[in-house]
Amino acid sequence: MNIPSILVVDDEPNNFDVIETLLTEQNYQLHYAANGVGAIANLDTFNPDLILLDVMMPGIDGIEVCRQIRAMDQWQVVPIIMVTALTAKSDLAACLSAGADDFISKPVNALELRARIHSMLRIKQQYDNIQSLAHLQNNTIHLLENSLSELRGNLASSLSHELNTPLNGMLGMISLIKEDLETMPIEEIQELIGYAEESALRLEALTKKFLIYLELELMAHRLEPTYDYILEEPQTYFDANIIQSSLMKIVKKADRQGDLVIQLTDAVLALSDRYLNTIIRELIDNAIKFSQSGTPIKVRSNILDNRFVFSVHDFGRGMTEEHLRKVGAFMQFERKFYEQQGVGLGLKIINKIVESVGGELKINSVYNQETQVKVILPLWVDPE
Repeated sequence: MNIPSILVVDDEPNNFDVIETLLTEQNYQLHYAANGVGAIANLDTFNPDLILLDVMMPGIDGIEVCRQIRAMDQWQVVPIIMVTALTAKSDLAACLSAGADDFISKPVNALELRARIHSMLRIKQQYDNIQSLAHLQNNTIHLLENSLSELRGNLASSLSHELNTPLNGMLGMISLIKEDLETMPIEEIQELIGYAEESALRLEALTKKFLIYLELELMAHRLEPTYDYILEEPQTYFDANIIQSSLMKIVKKADRQGDLVIQLTDAVLALSDRYLNTIIRELIDNAIKFSQSGTPIKVRSNILDNRFVFSVHDFGRGMTEEHLRKVGAFMQFERKFYEQQGVGLGLKIINKIVESVGGELKINSVYNQETQVKVILPLWVDPE
């Protein structure tokens, strides 16, 4: 992307002047359309990388304009930020339902406007890069085993969205600080750094998750590994007190410590400590994510028939039989705009870890009621 092109759609020319003034020091090429009809008719001429779209306009309002733009294949990935004086949740939900990526309230705040534009343009740029890589991938994917075919279709969209959202959050905040460092109050700098740190931690967690998935795929297909996991000791002591302490730290971050019910048994397991911690964190994160605060999260472990059984039971949204059949990499179910981000890799990673050590993964779920996930693992047997 060279100079980003931004299309401002607003029936009030003065509003365009305001936005132009707020962005005067930014390296953007601004275009103006006085109504939705004119904006749609000139999309090919303006070729926008981002659209700032006013909601309340005579004739075709911004929500309908957004819906019509999203119906055009060429413009489905161009970020649309709705500019609105509406504050009701139903109105904001209507904007998102029409295909908007974000919204900003009137009167427009300069700092917020620049931050949101930075973030959305980063997403667009990274999406374009991912699409280029996807074309290259399509020419080489046939070299992989058949089981990797599940990555196709969802890979480009999932990677671009899930990884680029926190990445662009960081870059957007850093860019704002760099631009206004000399005049920005220290409190504002600290706030932006805090946002950037949250995005960095989220990106780190996602990156580790993707790397673990790739590592497990290499193991499953007997491809030459490039990771240090081959040196890991396939033996872990499941210490109930240590695990309980770790679980309490995780639920405390989500303010769910009062919901945790724990009953654990010590054991020595035949898998690495890193893989055990991955299983535990993924299961607890899912239980927190897909159940409401105030409902119990039951975590239990015991030894049954000379095997170790670890289970996490939540009373949240559950899964249908169709959902269970679709458990796989990069698969998500009924995502709403207000839900947390997630790439649907958790259960797939757990399943691959369990399979690699000869264990079992069992999921029992009642839609909109509960989900219980059991991981059955082999106990460590001293070869001597």
